[in-house]
Amino acid sequence: MKVLISGGAGYIGSTVASACLDAGITPVVLDSLVTGRQEFTEGRAFYQGDIADGALVDRIFAEHPEIEAVVHCAALIVVPDSVGDPIGYYRANVAKSLDFVEHLIRNGCEKMIFSSSGSIYLPGEDFSVDEESGIAPQSPYARTKAVCEAMFADIAATQPIRILSLRYFNPIGADPALRTGLQVRRPSHALGKLIEAQEAGVPFQVTGTHWPTRDGSGIRDYVHVWDLAGAHVAALKEFEAALEGKRSSVINLGTGTGTTVNELIDAFNSVVTPPVTKVETGTRPGDVAGAFTRSDRAKRLLGWQPQFSLAEGIRDSLRWAEIRDERLA
Repeated sequence: MKVLISGGAGYIGSTVASACLDAGITPVVLDSLVTGRQEFTEGRAFYQGDIADGALVDRIFAEHPEIEAVVHCAALIVVPDSVGDPIGYYRANVAKSLDFVEHLIRNGCEKMIFSSSGSIYLPGEDFSVDEESGIAPQSPYARTKAVCEAMFADIAATQPIRILSLRYFNPIGADPALRTGLQVRRPSHALGKLIEAQEAGVPFQVTGTHWPTRDGSGIRDYVHVWDLAGAHVAALKEFEAALEGKRSSVINLGTGTGTTVNELIDAFNSVVTPPVTKVETGTRPGDVAGAFTRSDRAKRLLGWQPQFSLAEGIRDSLRWAEIRDERLA
Protein backbone atom coordinates (compact mmCIF):
# COMPACT_ATOMS: atom_id res chain seq x y z
CA MET A 1 0.00 0.00 0.00
CA LYS A 2 1.11 3.56 -0.72
CA VAL A 3 -0.44 6.55 1.09
CA LEU A 4 -0.19 10.31 0.73
CA ILE A 5 0.31 12.11 4.07
CA SER A 6 -0.41 15.82 4.04
CA GLY A 7 1.46 17.55 6.83
CA GLY A 8 3.77 14.56 6.85
CA ALA A 9 6.74 16.64 8.00
CA GLY A 10 4.97 17.71 11.20
CA TYR A 11 4.91 16.08 14.62
CA ILE A 12 2.00 13.70 14.12
CA GLY A 13 2.22 13.33 10.34
CA SER A 14 5.89 12.35 10.42
CA THR A 15 5.26 9.84 13.20
CA VAL A 16 2.40 8.33 11.19
CA ALA A 17 4.80 8.08 8.25
CA SER A 18 7.32 6.22 10.44
CA ALA A 19 4.64 3.81 11.63
CA CYS A 20 3.55 3.24 8.04
CA LEU A 21 7.11 2.41 7.00
CA ASP A 22 7.44 -0.05 9.87
CA ALA A 23 4.18 -1.70 8.77
CA GLY A 24 5.25 -2.06 5.14
CA ILE A 25 3.16 0.90 3.92
CA THR A 26 4.98 3.43 1.71
CA PRO A 27 4.34 7.08 2.70
CA VAL A 28 4.42 9.97 0.24
CA VAL A 29 4.77 13.26 2.11
CA LEU A 30 3.24 16.60 1.11
CA ASP A 31 4.16 19.49 3.41
CA SER A 32 4.58 23.23 3.03
CA LEU A 33 7.23 23.29 5.81
CA VAL A 34 5.48 26.27 7.40
CA THR A 35 5.67 24.35 10.67
CA GLY A 36 7.00 20.97 9.49
CA ARG A 37 10.66 20.02 9.24
CA GLN A 38 12.44 18.73 6.20
CA GLU A 39 14.60 16.54 8.47
CA PHE A 40 11.46 14.48 9.14
CA THR A 41 11.13 13.60 5.44
CA GLU A 42 14.47 11.81 5.13
CA GLY A 43 14.10 8.48 3.36
CA ARG A 44 10.57 9.31 2.22
CA ALA A 45 9.18 10.60 -1.06
CA PHE A 46 8.68 14.30 -0.31
CA TYR A 47 6.92 17.15 -2.08
CA GLN A 48 7.21 20.64 -0.65
CA GLY A 49 4.14 22.71 -1.30
CA ASP A 50 0.61 23.67 -0.36
CA ILE A 51 -2.32 21.27 -0.13
CA ALA A 52 -4.37 23.81 -2.10
CA ASP A 53 -1.96 23.64 -5.05
CA GLY A 54 -3.94 21.56 -7.52
CA ALA A 55 -1.13 21.25 -10.05
CA LEU A 56 1.19 19.86 -7.36
CA VAL A 57 -1.41 17.35 -6.12
CA ASP A 58 -1.99 16.28 -9.73
CA ARG A 59 1.76 15.74 -10.17
CA ILE A 60 1.99 13.66 -6.99
CA PHE A 61 -0.76 11.32 -8.18
CA ALA A 62 0.74 11.17 -11.69
CA GLU A 63 4.11 10.16 -10.23
CA HIS A 64 2.58 7.82 -7.63
CA PRO A 65 -0.51 6.27 -9.23
CA GLU A 66 -0.43 3.48 -6.62
CA ILE A 67 -1.61 5.85 -3.84
CA GLU A 68 -4.62 4.13 -2.29
CA ALA A 69 -5.51 6.56 0.49
CA VAL A 70 -4.69 9.93 2.01
CA VAL A 71 -3.99 10.80 5.63
CA HIS A 72 -4.79 14.51 5.99
CA CYS A 73 -2.75 15.90 8.90
CA ALA A 74 -1.90 19.35 7.51
CA ALA A 75 -3.24 22.08 9.80
CA LEU A 76 -2.37 24.92 12.13
CA ILE A 77 -2.97 23.68 15.68
CA VAL A 78 -2.06 26.26 18.38
CA VAL A 79 -5.23 27.29 20.24
CA PRO A 80 -4.11 30.74 21.52
CA ASP A 81 -2.77 31.60 18.05
CA SER A 82 -6.13 30.68 16.53
CA VAL A 83 -7.83 33.19 18.83
CA GLY A 84 -5.47 35.91 17.64
CA ASP A 85 -5.58 34.93 13.95
CA PRO A 86 -8.95 33.30 13.18
CA ILE A 87 -8.78 34.32 9.51
CA GLY A 88 -5.44 32.59 9.07
CA TYR A 89 -6.71 29.48 10.81
CA TYR A 90 -9.91 29.24 8.79
CA ARG A 91 -7.97 29.79 5.58
CA ALA A 92 -5.30 27.17 6.37
CA ASN A 93 -7.51 24.56 7.99
CA VAL A 94 -10.85 24.90 6.23
CA ALA A 95 -10.50 26.71 2.90
CA LYS A 96 -7.36 24.83 1.89
CA SER A 97 -8.83 21.51 3.05
CA LEU A 98 -11.79 22.13 0.75
CA ASP A 99 -9.43 22.73 -2.16
CA PHE A 100 -7.41 19.67 -1.18
CA VAL A 101 -10.34 17.24 -1.12
CA GLU A 102 -11.46 18.55 -4.51
CA HIS A 103 -8.00 17.80 -5.90
CA LEU A 104 -8.11 14.31 -4.36
CA ILE A 105 -11.47 13.52 -5.94
CA ARG A 106 -10.25 14.74 -9.32
CA ASN A 107 -7.34 12.32 -9.06
CA GLY A 108 -9.55 9.36 -8.22
CA CYS A 109 -8.70 9.12 -4.51
CA GLU A 110 -11.52 7.26 -2.77
CA LYS A 111 -10.27 7.05 0.84
CA MET A 112 -9.22 9.78 3.26
CA ILE A 113 -8.38 9.72 6.96
CA PHE A 114 -8.74 13.15 8.56
CA SER A 115 -6.86 14.33 11.64
CA SER A 116 -9.60 15.76 13.81
CA SER A 117 -9.66 16.68 17.48
CA GLY A 118 -11.34 15.78 20.75
CA SER A 119 -11.42 19.52 21.47
CA ILE A 120 -14.62 19.83 19.44
CA TYR A 121 -16.73 18.10 22.12
CA LEU A 122 -19.13 19.42 24.72
CA PRO A 123 -17.98 17.35 27.73
CA GLY A 124 -20.42 15.66 30.07
CA GLU A 125 -20.52 16.35 33.80
CA ASP A 126 -17.63 13.96 34.41
CA PHE A 127 -15.71 15.38 31.40
CA SER A 128 -15.94 12.09 29.50
CA VAL A 129 -17.19 11.94 25.91
CA ASP A 130 -17.90 9.45 23.15
CA GLU A 131 -18.53 9.85 19.43
CA GLU A 132 -22.22 10.67 20.06
CA SER A 133 -21.50 13.48 22.53
CA GLY A 134 -22.51 17.02 21.64
CA ILE A 135 -20.23 19.26 19.61
CA ALA A 136 -19.34 22.65 21.09
CA PRO A 137 -15.85 23.81 20.06
CA GLN A 138 -14.55 26.63 22.27
CA SER A 139 -11.75 28.06 20.09
CA PRO A 140 -11.32 28.97 16.44
CA TYR A 141 -8.88 26.05 16.11
CA ALA A 142 -11.41 23.55 17.43
CA ARG A 143 -14.14 25.09 15.31
CA THR A 144 -12.05 24.63 12.16
CA LYS A 145 -11.90 20.90 12.92
CA ALA A 146 -15.66 20.70 13.49
CA VAL A 147 -16.35 22.65 10.30
CA CYS A 148 -14.03 20.37 8.31
CA GLU A 149 -15.72 17.25 9.66
CA ALA A 150 -19.15 18.53 8.64
CA MET A 151 -17.84 19.67 5.27
CA PHE A 152 -16.22 16.30 4.59
CA ALA A 153 -19.37 14.44 5.61
CA ASP A 154 -21.41 16.49 3.12
CA ILE A 155 -18.85 15.85 0.38
CA ALA A 156 -18.58 12.12 1.09
CA ALA A 157 -22.36 11.76 1.01
CA THR A 158 -22.52 12.37 -2.74
CA GLN A 159 -18.95 12.34 -4.08
CA PRO A 160 -16.71 9.32 -4.86
CA ILE A 161 -14.64 9.61 -1.67
CA ARG A 162 -15.19 8.18 1.80
CA ILE A 163 -13.77 9.91 4.87
CA LEU A 164 -12.88 8.65 8.34
CA SER A 165 -12.22 11.35 10.94
CA LEU A 166 -9.97 10.35 13.82
CA ARG A 167 -10.55 12.59 16.81
CA TYR A 168 -7.26 12.87 18.71
CA PHE A 169 -7.12 13.86 22.31
CA ASN A 170 -3.76 15.09 23.66
CA PRO A 171 -0.67 13.63 21.96
CA ILE A 172 2.55 13.35 23.97
CA GLY A 173 5.81 11.47 23.53
CA ALA A 174 7.85 10.80 20.41
CA ASP A 175 8.65 7.97 18.05
CA PRO A 176 10.35 5.52 20.47
CA ALA A 177 13.13 5.14 17.90
CA LEU A 178 13.54 8.95 18.04
CA ARG A 179 13.23 9.38 14.29
CA THR A 180 10.71 12.16 14.86
CA GLY A 181 9.19 14.16 17.70
CA LEU A 182 7.75 17.52 18.57
CA GLN A 183 9.57 19.96 16.29
CA VAL A 184 8.67 23.12 18.21
CA ARG A 185 11.26 24.12 20.79
CA ARG A 186 8.79 25.99 22.98
CA PRO A 187 5.42 24.24 22.57
CA SER A 188 2.25 25.68 24.07
CA HIS A 189 0.84 22.49 25.58
CA ALA A 190 1.25 21.49 29.23
CA LEU A 191 3.92 18.79 28.90
CA GLY A 192 6.06 20.97 26.65
CA LYS A 193 5.80 23.81 29.15
CA LEU A 194 6.72 21.41 31.97
CA ILE A 195 9.88 20.34 30.15
CA GLU A 196 10.72 23.98 29.44
CA ALA A 197 10.23 24.91 33.11
CA GLN A 198 12.36 22.00 34.29
CA GLU A 199 15.17 22.90 31.86
CA ALA A 200 15.10 26.55 32.94
CA GLY A 201 14.69 25.83 36.64
CA VAL A 202 11.57 27.99 36.94
CA PRO A 203 8.07 27.22 38.28
CA PHE A 204 5.50 25.73 35.92
CA GLN A 205 2.45 27.93 35.37
CA VAL A 206 -0.87 26.16 35.93
CA THR A 207 -3.14 28.21 33.67
CA GLY A 208 -6.53 28.13 35.34
CA THR A 209 -7.53 26.46 38.61
CA HIS A 210 -11.23 27.33 38.63
CA TRP A 211 -12.46 24.44 36.45
CA PRO A 212 -15.07 22.10 37.99
CA THR A 213 -12.64 19.16 37.97
CA ARG A 214 -11.50 17.13 40.98
CA ASP A 215 -8.64 19.55 41.72
CA GLY A 216 -9.65 22.67 39.77
CA SER A 217 -7.03 22.29 37.03
CA GLY A 218 -7.87 21.36 33.46
CA ILE A 219 -8.31 17.70 32.52
CA ARG A 220 -6.88 15.99 29.44
CA ASP A 221 -6.55 12.56 27.87
CA TYR A 222 -2.83 12.16 27.18
CA VAL A 223 -2.20 9.59 24.45
CA HIS A 224 1.26 8.59 23.22
CA VAL A 225 1.90 9.79 19.68
CA TRP A 226 3.24 6.33 18.73
CA ASP A 227 -0.10 4.85 19.79
CA LEU A 228 -1.83 7.47 17.62
CA ALA A 229 0.40 6.54 14.71
CA GLY A 230 -0.48 2.88 15.19
CA ALA A 231 -4.16 3.78 15.08
CA HIS A 232 -3.66 5.34 11.65
CA VAL A 233 -2.01 2.18 10.38
CA ALA A 234 -4.94 0.18 11.76
CA ALA A 235 -7.40 2.60 10.13
CA LEU A 236 -5.69 2.23 6.75
CA LYS A 237 -5.85 -1.55 7.01
CA GLU A 238 -9.39 -1.68 8.46
CA PHE A 239 -10.87 1.26 6.53
CA GLU A 240 -13.95 -0.63 5.36
CA ALA A 241 -14.74 -2.03 8.80
CA ALA A 242 -14.18 1.36 10.43
CA LEU A 243 -16.84 3.03 8.28
CA GLU A 244 -19.44 0.33 9.04
CA GLY A 245 -20.99 0.75 5.60
CA LYS A 246 -21.25 4.55 5.85
CA ARG A 247 -19.72 7.18 3.59
CA SER A 248 -18.11 9.00 6.54
CA SER A 249 -17.63 8.30 10.21
CA VAL A 250 -15.64 9.29 13.31
CA ILE A 251 -13.54 7.45 15.88
CA ASN A 252 -12.06 8.80 19.13
CA LEU A 253 -8.39 8.14 19.84
CA GLY A 254 -7.54 8.44 23.52
CA THR A 255 -6.62 6.37 26.54
CA GLY A 256 -9.98 6.58 28.30
CA THR A 257 -8.29 8.11 31.34
CA GLY A 258 -8.64 11.72 32.39
CA THR A 259 -5.52 13.32 33.87
CA THR A 260 -5.64 16.77 35.44
CA VAL A 261 -2.81 19.23 34.98
CA ASN A 262 -1.86 18.84 38.64
CA GLU A 263 -1.78 15.05 38.18
CA LEU A 264 0.39 15.51 35.08
CA ILE A 265 2.82 17.56 37.17
CA ASP A 266 2.98 14.79 39.77
CA ALA A 267 3.60 12.17 37.05
CA PHE A 268 6.28 14.39 35.50
CA ASN A 269 8.01 14.90 38.84
CA SER A 270 8.06 11.13 39.39
CA VAL A 271 10.49 10.71 36.48
CA VAL A 272 12.64 13.88 36.66
CA THR A 273 15.20 15.33 39.05
CA PRO A 274 14.98 17.98 40.37
CA PRO A 275 11.17 18.21 40.51
CA VAL A 276 9.30 21.15 39.05
CA THR A 277 7.48 23.56 41.31
CA LYS A 278 4.25 25.21 40.21
CA VAL A 279 2.48 28.55 40.37
CA GLU A 280 -1.17 29.24 39.60
CA THR A 281 -2.02 31.78 36.88
CA GLY A 282 -5.04 32.82 34.83
CA THR A 283 -6.33 31.02 31.76
CA ARG A 284 -5.00 31.62 28.29
CA PRO A 285 -7.19 32.63 25.33
CA GLY A 286 -9.13 29.58 24.14
CA ASP A 287 -8.42 27.45 27.23
CA VAL A 288 -11.13 24.92 28.18
CA ALA A 289 -11.67 22.51 31.06
CA GLY A 290 -10.96 19.58 28.74
CA ALA A 291 -12.30 16.07 28.23
CA PHE A 292 -11.34 12.42 27.92
CA THR A 293 -12.86 9.64 25.83
CA ARG A 294 -14.98 6.84 27.23
CA SER A 295 -15.43 5.22 23.82
CA ASP A 296 -14.44 1.68 22.85
CA ARG A 297 -15.14 2.23 19.15
CA ALA A 298 -11.44 2.24 18.20
CA LYS A 299 -10.93 -1.11 19.91
CA ARG A 300 -14.08 -2.60 18.39
CA LEU A 301 -13.59 -1.40 14.81
CA LEU A 302 -9.82 -1.04 14.47
CA GLY A 303 -8.60 -3.59 16.98
CA TRP A 304 -6.62 -0.72 18.51
CA GLN A 305 -5.99 0.29 22.07
CA PRO A 306 -3.18 2.32 23.63
CA GLN A 307 -0.06 0.45 24.69
CA PHE A 308 1.97 3.23 26.32
CA SER A 309 1.46 4.69 29.79
CA LEU A 310 1.49 8.35 30.77
CA ALA A 311 4.93 7.89 32.34
CA GLU A 312 6.27 6.36 29.12
CA GLY A 313 4.92 9.29 27.14
CA ILE A 314 6.66 11.70 29.50
CA ARG A 315 9.93 9.77 29.31
CA ASP A 316 9.87 9.68 25.50
CA SER A 317 9.13 13.41 25.41
CA LEU A 318 12.15 14.00 27.65
CA ARG A 319 14.35 11.71 25.54
CA TRP A 320 13.35 13.64 22.41
CA ALA A 321 13.89 17.03 24.10
CA GLU A 322 17.48 16.02 24.83
CA ILE A 323 18.32 15.46 21.16
CA ARG A 324 15.85 17.78 19.40
CA ASP A 325 18.22 20.71 18.88
CA GLU A 326 20.94 18.44 17.50
CA ARG A 327 18.47 16.54 15.31
CA LEU A 328 16.92 19.71 13.93
CA ALA A 329 20.11 21.76 13.64
